[in-house]
This record gives sequence, C-alpha cells and structure tokens, in this order.
Amino acid sequence: MTYTLITANRNYSSWSLRPWLLMKALGIPFADRLEPFTRPDNFDEFRAFSPTGQVPVLIDGERAIPDSLGIALYLGERHPGVWPVDEEARIFAQGAVAEMHGGFGHLRGDCTMNVGVRVAPKPMSEGLRRNVQRVRELLEGGLTRFGGPWLAGADFSAADAFYAPVAFRIRTYGLDVGKGQAWVDHVLAHPAMLDWEKQALAEDWREESHEAELAAAGAITADYRAG
Repeated sequence: MTYTLITANRNYSSWSLRPWLLMKALGIPFADRLEPFTRPDNFDEFRAFSPTGQVPVLIDGERAIPDSLGIALYLGERHPGVWPVDEEARIFAQGAVAEMHGGFGHLRGDCTMNVGVRVAPKPMSEGLRRNVQRVRELLEGGLTRFGGPWLAGADFSAADAFYAPVAFRIRTYGLDVGKGQAWVDHVLAHPAMLDWEKQALAEDWREESHEAELAAAGAITADYRAG
C-alpha cells in the first residue's frame, strides 16, 4: 500500500520538510497531501486526520503515524537508508536527530523558517548564539568524522533530513556555521530541496502569526515569494 504523507505550507513548515525530504531522497513512494496553515491554531481541522492535531503525519493503511521523529523511526524499520549502516555513523546520526527534535528552541524561535526571504537579523541572544555554535559543531563534526558530503558519510540519512530546515534558516539569516557551510550548500542543491523551495516560492498565501515571527526576527532584505 502506498503511503500518504500529510504536510503543511512549504514556506513555513520545517517539521513537514523533514519526512518529506527523507522519503524523496531515499526514493520511498508516497502520495503527497498538503494541508496549509490557515490560522495560528489549526488543531481542530488537523484532528480530522492527525491524532495530535499537527503535521506532519504519515498514513499507512489504517495507521496514522504522527511527528517527524515518529515517522523517521517507523520508516527506519521498513526501509534501508534511513540510518547509516556503519555503527559509529548511525550512533552519530541518531543522536543528532534526537538533539534537533528535542532542542534548539532559540534557533526555532528567533530564526523562524521562511524559505522565500532573506533577513538582516537582530543581534543574537545568548541562547541563539549557543544554538548556532552547537549546529556548527555538529555539521563540522559530522563532515570531519565521516568524510561527507552528508552529515554521516557518503549517503543521505535521517540526520540530513532533520537538519535540512536549518540549512534554509542559515541561508535566510546569514548564520555562520564555518566549514559546515559545505554541507549547507550540498543539501540546498539536492533536487528534492530545490523542488520544495520552488513550491515554497510559488505559494501566494500568508499566515499572520508566521509573518509576525518573521518581522520580529529582523529586517527583510529580499522577498522572492509569489504574491
């Protein structure tokens, strides 16, 4: 049976990007269903198809698997490539995924994902500075230990999918990740990432709360979005 992956706006939804990119990059077929954010709280509408009232959610027959990490774990038991074969690389990738899923609150809050814009950010808070430094350590560490071009070695894995939204943020806000920029450039050039970006730029709707977060982050210097 073909999976159905339900995601939200390409421009805003970093959580949606993770499983979407993972499945595209690994060639796992799925029906692509978009349920856009239409207001600050979409819980009631999303409860019609998601047990958490949030996206992303993966539909596999009668099963509804919510959350980007839950989806990655589910796919990892059924498809090769989600996690690296090499044990050390796999330990690194799983740790990096868990850290991204549960942490980096300042990066999420201060540098909201908005694919189609470029921003001159406000001065960093100490929390954001620490988050960016940690991202830099992870990117540089993965490339150094496992040889690149992906975070855990020669092959794309869940680690790359989970940090892909950060690549968009790094570009949007001009964040300095040192030698980790090589990975940023590599993932942004992936055909699936280019497809996601194309769809994001074509979106002509705006959601008020996401736009307010963007305005609070700094001054928009370029806006490539439609509309």
